[in-house]
Amino acid sequence: MSVVIVGGNECMEKQYETICKEHGCKAKVFTKEHGSLKKKMGVPDLLILFTNTVSHKMVISASQEAKRNRIPVVHVKSSSASALHSVLAEVTAGA
Repeated sequence: MSVVIVGGNECMEKQYETICKEHGCKAKVFTKEHGSLKKKMGVPDLLILFTNTVSHKMVISASQEAKRNRIPVVHVKSSSASALHSVLAEVTAGA
């Protein structure tokens, strides 16, 4: 399963990737917008938006791309490691 994480803390990028790997997921993490997000995002199985730590512009860009490609989106208010663990546990249990 491939996951794209938009938002979160820059210092936790590697930790997000490690957590995803523990749940059997491949992750791309975008904490800041460097160029066009839709070109880099690809077509993942799941898009996770950390809403507290992301710009409104990035949310709109990622959401539009997800809608266009029919990618499920999960909005998470907290960008903590435990929040990511719980989302991935819920998603991978249902898969």
